[in-house]
Amino acid sequence: MEKVILSLGSNKGDRLKYLRSAIDRIGDCIYKTPKISQIYESEPWGFNSTVWFLNIAMLLETDLSPIELLDELNIIEKELGRVRKSNASDYESRVIDIDIIFFGDRVLDQARLIIPHPFAHLRRFVLLPVLDISPHYIHPVLNKTIRELVESCPDKSELRLFCHEI
Repeated sequence: MEKVILSLGSNKGDRLKYLRSAIDRIGDCIYKTPKISQIYESEPWGFNSTVWFLNIAMLLETDLSPIELLDELNIIEKELGRVRKSNASDYESRVIDIDIIFFGDRVLDQARLIIPHPFAHLRRFVLLPVLDISPHYIHPVLNKTIRELVESCPDKSELRLFCHEI
């Protein structure tokens, strides 16, 4: 079993409902009850929108390979109504976004998946929820704890606690 950290976000429709639905569906892919961060509200990153994101992090264990997990997460996103544009570099509002941030201490660089997530250390909306659930986790490439990454993060975008539990 591998410990995996996911980042989930939603800023379209009933944001809390989409996060809860994603958590329930992810439960079908894992074997241990996940640990879930507090819920944070963050201003959109990389594009303009008047609706802020709700963000959480999940720590879970799975026997799936990274690509198998990615495939399952993409199915969950699609079932919940996520439509991906052909130009994946465009940021936009979405009902749900699920990213694999860390997969144990693996380092993977494939066309479909890069682990650790290449921008996680640059985004407060990823790091602060991860800090809640795994502050001592060491980034396998940067060799810094999540706490150290939060302290050195160049992202100054606004992030606020939305609620303590999902």
